[in-house]
Amino acid sequence: MKGQSESVTEEKVTGHALHSVSDLLHKFSRWYELHRERELLASLSDEALKDIGVSRADVEHESIRPFWDDPIHK
Repeated sequence: MKGQSESVTEEKVTGHALHSVSDLLHKFSRWYELHRERELLASLSDEALKDIGVSRADVEHESIRPFWDDPIHK
């Protein structure tokens, strides 16, 4: 029985570590996505911004935000 207890503990630790790595990879992916979206927003023409109801000042404000500043996942 002693061997079984140690195995369960190892599985919990390994599962937790994999979950943490997965969460970290997801966070990095989200940060890259935010960075790309802000770059794309900044590259839009004034006409395109007007079409979507965003001012150039709004774009400037958004584009200077750091990549880790995620308005959805605070």
